[in-house]
Amino acid sequence: MRLRPAIAALLTALTLTACGSATTAQEAGPTRTVKHAMGETKVPMAPKRVVVLDTDKLDTMVSLGLTPVGAARAQENQTWPEYLGPSLSATKPVGTLQQLNIEAIMALKPDLILGSKFRQAAFYDKLAPIAPTVFTERVGVTWKENFLLDAEALGKRDQARQLLDAYEARAGEVGKKFSKLQVGIVRFMPTEIRMYGPESFSGIVVGDAGIPRPEAQRLAGQEDKRFGKLSQENIAKADADAIFYSAYGEAAAKTQAGVTGGPLWKNLEAVKSGNAHAVDDEIWMLGIGVTAAGKILDDLDKHLTPLV
Repeated sequence: MRLRPAIAALLTALTLTACGSATTAQEAGPTRTVKHAMGETKVPMAPKRVVVLDTDKLDTMVSLGLTPVGAARAQENQTWPEYLGPSLSATKPVGTLQQLNIEAIMALKPDLILGSKFRQAAFYDKLAPIAPTVFTERVGVTWKENFLLDAEALGKRDQARQLLDAYEARAGEVGKKFSKLQVGIVRFMPTEIRMYGPESFSGIVVGDAGIPRPEAQRLAGQEDKRFGKLSQENIAKADADAIFYSAYGEAAAKTQAGVTGGPLWKNLEAVKSGNAHAVDDEIWMLGIGVTAAGKILDDLDKHLTPLV
């Protein structure tokens, strides 16, 4: 008889615990399982508070009509990409791509975190307990696959597929006019000059349009075909029927001004014919998404002249 009060108390506690677990599960809502670079993760059916940790995911969110509550920036004190418009005005910074601010991420109480194994693998074990975390494997060359995976995590895969199909159809239409041209892509960095190859983001977009690249910029002898390095002395490798060039940051802009003001650059055929065009680095190099890809097509359509 003495055990009855204890048993009653235990049953009450178990009942309360069960109710609490049920309430928590109900608050979490229904989920879907997403396979990604770090394994499998259950994510909300319709996440509302998303934190993104790479620049391509900013493009993804805006392209899908969504706004992240927080995002990592490419560099400290950098503003959000202008080409994405005012959509990110309320988005809070959470550190840089490779130096995340975990406390800032926690404070935003996200229900989904989108990141990249290539950049943030070391942070995954800290992020996963905060919210369901989905990582894409690589950056750049896999941008279309990344877009679809991120969209799947966001519950927007069908919309993403439609956007990608529309982009690819337009790329084909734009490229028909310029299939006889060769296009060069150059980027000025703070300490080096690069020519971008067929596996870079902008190189893939030009390739989707079916526009050929100069032989030197196909990077046939390299395993990594994203970019090759140039110097002022061999800047002739950058030449093409048309050149599109950009600079990454203020220091690189000074390098660009010095090189493009010099005789070796001015002797390039594209420059002499008026077919060297400065473009937005955020679009051509950092965007890595379907909206940025569409704007690269805009630049090609605007600046190129068909050969007859």
